[in-house]
Amino acid sequence: MTGQRIALMGVPLDLLSMTETVALAEGAMTSGRRLQQVVVNVAKLVNMRTDPELRQDVLQSDIVNIDGTGILWAVRLLGHKVPERVAGIDLMEALVASCARHGYKPYFLGASEAVLEQAMAQLRTHYPALQIAGYRNGYFTAAEEEQVVTEIRDSGAHCLFVAISSPTKERFLRQHRDHLGVPFLMGVGGALDVVAGQVHRAPTWMRHAGLEWLYRLAQEPRRMWRRYLVTNTIFLFLLLGELARTWLSGKRP
Repeated sequence: MTGQRIALMGVPLDLLSMTETVALAEGAMTSGRRLQQVVVNVAKLVNMRTDPELRQDVLQSDIVNIDGTGILWAVRLLGHKVPERVAGIDLMEALVASCARHGYKPYFLGASEAVLEQAMAQLRTHYPALQIAGYRNGYFTAAEEEQVVTEIRDSGAHCLFVAISSPTKERFLRQHRDHLGVPFLMGVGGALDVVAGQVHRAPTWMRHAGLEWLYRLAQEPRRMWRRYLVTNTIFLFLLLGELARTWLSGKRP
């Protein structure tokens, strides 16, 4: 794999660009070799400290991209050269475009039925050449999981996008990845809500300025305020400790 792997607070991170990550995904889809990708943001890093299953899901993934300006800035403060953040939704959009160009077939799992249908319609409009292997909403019981796995395996998909919230999507992928028969696997959270037009992303300038969290907070204050207040505060104290240990030890890159 190109790029350097480092550890931030015990969490592995691959210092890969978007271009490098897309190339690795395309290589997996071409060769048929299984490759699982996951992104880490501040909330996930903090939650991994108290959720052993989520932690194992991340540690066992093949690619761990930096998603979230907080993680990006932290790694750079520690002296590492990071080309850019690789947001999950941006990677999904790049790979869908690649599928349309090269004939790879994606499968989409997650979101509500209404959102899923709307998202598929949008993708077909934007990418007329796209061959969708299949799709299914994310509302299924544990007893139905084997049927879902069978449907995905029988679809002939080259890549799977799981649009279910953490840690459910990570657990599903870790538990079933060896039985899905899909080369490239990644969780995309609420990306299909964005594709369907139900949720709007922050303007580009806000994303570049690291203010996407503020835009999301303004959109969903009741749901997001606790996440940002609690996890960001914990992360800040963890980062201060990491910086102090790094600088005192003289191991800064």
